[in-house]
Amino acid sequence: MKNKTLAAWLAFLGGPLGLHRFYLRGFGDVLGWLLPVPTALGLYGIERVQQFGQDDVASWWLIPLLGFTIAGCCLTAIVYGLMTREKWNAKFGQPEDADAGGTSWFTIFAIVLSLMIGAGVLMASIAFSFQRYFEYQVEEGRRISQ
Repeated sequence: MKNKTLAAWLAFLGGPLGLHRFYLRGFGDVLGWLLPVPTALGLYGIERVQQFGQDDVASWWLIPLLGFTIAGCCLTAIVYGLMTREKWNAKFGQPEDADAGGTSWFTIFAIVLSLMIGAGVLMASIAFSFQRYFEYQVEEGRRISQ
């Protein structure tokens, strides 16, 4: 039986590595294997910022990949946590009244943490990428005008 609470926590904590996908769909899930790619690229972007500074254009594209992946996995945890027992059990071929699709306080904590962390990471990713982009545009405008 696929437990909704465990799936929500896996999506929140291990989502960027695809752990929730492997738990729910097995190791043959293609999206589960693809999720670590933007995570690794985002971590590489953070490494580039530490190495080359904030003026590195490649890091402006790579870092938001990590943020958007984390935010998407947090959204997935929220969707899992808010799914009704009947819908969860029907989706995974379990009896309609199985306890695995029930909501507990641990599920609520996963939803709340996913909402807080996911929203914060999403806003930070958007702010970082837009700030760096507009600063770059201003610098290019100054260079053209001189």
